[in-house]
Amino acid sequence: MHASDMTTGYEPLNTCKPVGPEIWVIDGPIVKFYGLPFPTRCTVVRLSGGGLWVHSPTALTDGLRAELAELGPVEHLIAPNWIHYVSVGEWQQAYPEALAWAAPGVAERAAKYGVELRFDHDLGRQAEAPWAGQIRQRLITGSKLHSEAVFFHRPSRTLILTDLIENFEAKWLPWWMRPLARLGGVLAPKGGMPRDMRASFAGRREALRAQIEELLGWGPERVIFAHGRWFERDGAARMRAAYRWLLE
Repeated sequence: MHASDMTTGYEPLNTCKPVGPEIWVIDGPIVKFYGLPFPTRCTVVRLSGGGLWVHSPTALTDGLRAELAELGPVEHLIAPNWIHYVSVGEWQQAYPEALAWAAPGVAERAAKYGVELRFDHDLGRQAEAPWAGQIRQRLITGSKLHSEAVFFHRPSRTLILTDLIENFEAKWLPWWMRPLARLGGVLAPKGGMPRDMRASFAGRREALRAQIEELLGWGPERVIFAHGRWFERDGAARMRAAYRWLLE
């Protein structure tokens, strides 16, 4: 069975699903990462000027393009970490006027694997001018492996992560992946930061704790992330539970 033929559990795919005021998620198809099937997710925010801000773009279909055209013009494409950039090129071809923004390490990894992408701007530690006042922004740093740009959509009180939490539901995983997800600390309902990522913060746990506490201080009601069942309510409490290993 090909990855694209697998059920994600989050159907319908490739369509905009309302989350809150001016924010939608798009559940994308399964992709393979180191041989493991991962469901994918994109987040779309409509900024005050009417343009669309697209976080971690997934597969782009004709039907999805039609839906987006009704919401507004696609103006910003966000590659939030060193893994989530693969579909940016496809979106750039469809929306050549959109600006592409890259987190640290994205451009280097794309070049390493021969992926030709144009990035217009780097993502920094503070919200960029086009969305300042609407979307908060931080870089999670301190890992030897992983750096990620995180965002907080103020109107809907939604925290937008990518891989800092994963929450795979066993019923949608192949049987052989379920024990791996449990060992990796990413099996729902007790998903969290993958254990290999935790290890990459060795010697920097205090710095990571301070960064996670800052995100919790924003008071998220929802927490969206790319892989698995995201937190549709009680966001701060559920995120605190996911990071109990770090915070307690």
